[in-house]
Amino acid sequence: MISYAEALERLLLAAKPIEDTETIPLLYSTNRVLAHDVVSPISVPGWDNSQMDGYAVHTVDLADGKLGPVRLAVSERITAGSVGTKLERGTVARIFTGAPLPEGADAVVPQEDVEVNEDGVLFTKPVKPGAWVRRKGSDVEAGSTVLEAGARLTPGAIGMLASIGRAYVTVRRRIRVGIFFSGDELVQPGEPLPPGGIYNSNRFTMRSLLMMLGCEVIDLGSIPDSLDATVRAFEKAADAADVILSTGGMSVGEEDHIKPAVERLGKLDLWRVNLKPGKPLAYGEVCGVPFIGLPGNPVSGFVVFLMMARPFLLRRMGLTNVDLKALEIRADFDWKAGSREEFLRVRRNDAGGLDLYPTQNSQVLSSCAWADGLADIPGGASVKRGDLVRYYPFCEFFA
Repeated sequence: MISYAEALERLLLAAKPIEDTETIPLLYSTNRVLAHDVVSPISVPGWDNSQMDGYAVHTVDLADGKLGPVRLAVSERITAGSVGTKLERGTVARIFTGAPLPEGADAVVPQEDVEVNEDGVLFTKPVKPGAWVRRKGSDVEAGSTVLEAGARLTPGAIGMLASIGRAYVTVRRRIRVGIFFSGDELVQPGEPLPPGGIYNSNRFTMRSLLMMLGCEVIDLGSIPDSLDATVRAFEKAADAADVILSTGGMSVGEEDHIKPAVERLGKLDLWRVNLKPGKPLAYGEVCGVPFIGLPGNPVSGFVVFLMMARPFLLRRMGLTNVDLKALEIRADFDWKAGSREEFLRVRRNDAGGLDLYPTQNSQVLSSCAWADGLADIPGGASVKRGDLVRYYPFCEFFA
């Protein structure tokens, strides 16, 4: 068997970003992948401006505050969106948050720090130059690269692009993923369940995972256990998809047709990965289209998708950073791992530790619904209550 790290490295080396791009409105670009670097044409902010509602001042006029209070008259009023005139010495400007600092002023005094009456504004202490002033370009300098190609357009990134005036953005085309599911026993939810039948939970799990990644899903549904039907499904998926995924049918039994179908249409590597759940994994090409075959057991397919298919798909989308960052969290359980690296279904508890779902069988899908993440336990390791373990929260897989 090969290690999980080696299998992932192989997949990522094979994952070539799609080249197609499109230019879309920034308003509708959430979670898309940036195709080109973005250079700002302007500085943000575009001028020195006030951080507070208060008074713009010449700090030299307040130097006497070291000895006693200074009272100054208000010569103008500057609101956000307006521009004041040059501030005369011996006067102050009433100014509001975001308003440009008038020429000559070099600081702002918050309104909470002064006393105001009909005779003017009373200042009781000196003020340092630059106080409560946002300098021009302190956020973004004109000509600087604000986002690099391969970045995901998160709400923060989109807000940044809007702040420099971008209305449109060039992104990678959405990746198209063709999926199908092998097994005569699979029944669509909502239909009567015959003897020996099981509902096709993998179809719903995989579609949901792909949609959360932002993929365009080409769903071919359940495929009968025959070589001809499997070949036709592959051919149909290859005509429209950038990547093909399947679950089940990867063993070498008489009713497992994935391997011969792929070999008829392309090439296949069958990997035995030192991973639990999810030892069997297939990778290859069908009519020139990359193919990943996931285990048929629901939990195995779920875990292998998250830990292996997900980074492959993200790299094909053009994302530069596909690494997961694990947290070190206290285990509130005991566990002895077997020879394989294990990903246990766990959940954070109110005490800040991790609870373990009582049944870790690869067919128990309720463990995935209950859990909020995976604990990564190296092969052969013993975990005692109170030990720190590597924890991958589910929310990080789609951040």
